[in-house]
Amino acid sequence: MNRANRMCALLACAAMALAHAHERAPASADRMRLAALTFLASLTPAQTRDAALAFDDPARTSMRYTPGSRAGLTLKDMDLPQRDKVQALLGQGLSVAGHRKVVNIIELENVLREVEMTGFMRDPGKYTVAVFGTPSKDAPWGWRFEGHHLSLNFTLIGNTVAVDTPVFMGANPAQVQAGPKKGLRALKEEEDRGWALLASLDAAQKRIAVISDRSYGDITSGTGAEVAPPESAGLAAGAMRPEQQKLLERLLDAWLDSMPSDLAQARRSRALEGGIDKLRFAWAGSTVRGKPFYFRVQGPGFLLELDASQDGGNHLHTVWRDFDGDYGRDLLKEHYQSASGTAHSHK
Repeated sequence: MNRANRMCALLACAAMALAHAHERAPASADRMRLAALTFLASLTPAQTRDAALAFDDPARTSMRYTPGSRAGLTLKDMDLPQRDKVQALLGQGLSVAGHRKVVNIIELENVLREVEMTGFMRDPGKYTVAVFGTPSKDAPWGWRFEGHHLSLNFTLIGNTVAVDTPVFMGANPAQVQAGPKKGLRALKEEEDRGWALLASLDAAQKRIAVISDRSYGDITSGTGAEVAPPESAGLAAGAMRPEQQKLLERLLDAWLDSMPSDLAQARRSRALEGGIDKLRFAWAGSTVRGKPFYFRVQGPGFLLELDASQDGGNHLHTVWRDFDGDYGRDLLKEHYQSASGTAHSHK
């Protein structure tokens, strides 16, 4: 299909989706598909070349959270109505609270521009959107929103959201110290709930939970397409009192609350599969606020990390990784195996 025909097809699909949107309350997958088609239909052919990539494009399974160029169409290369459509797409992959966090993280680029000697590098327009494959009711596709301190990745199979990891959110500064945004904390709950759980531990528990007196310097899982489980360390949730386990669940909720309810429920089910006793909480670095620190929650299938090693602890990196499921790897495997079996059964 040439570009002109492809654009016409996208426009037709978007119009059809809009016409039938009132028929039922769509799940997150339906809403994402509609929002993605609407966004793609608004683009020029040149913009489409940047924004619409093949599902098997290597960029789909890459992640970066440092400043710089990346695959996709940048916000600064869109007009205002197109940027509004990006916000609408983000609104389908995030809760209201999660969307607010993303907006605040992007706004921190303007804060950094004012305080850094290299402020010219900070640009809230350098966040990119990429759609991988054609948004479809029955075929795999995905989308990503990424830039400095943000990487949101979604992989969908038909009307099912296959997976919404990896997800990276960062904040620099973690708390704005001066200016019009003074006091802003984009990732307040993530940080505070980690400290609350640490503060609840008694001396014996803390000796197990604190695995190093030095922070690790950054998240340890890196940016590769796959991440291997680190060696189990820290305090097992089974060794926590019931009220401490509740604090651990509230810590997870700081990330889950950024997702729409159906996506949050699915991720919670994956994280707590086998029971909360399977989780471990580990801490490294200072146990006094205002200095560099790091913590993680690890389960059989996932790793949640928060690092605050830079700028005296006032610079946060957070990430949620699924060991088998990032970028929909496990569900895509099942999908292709199922499709192959169906094909063979018709021979």
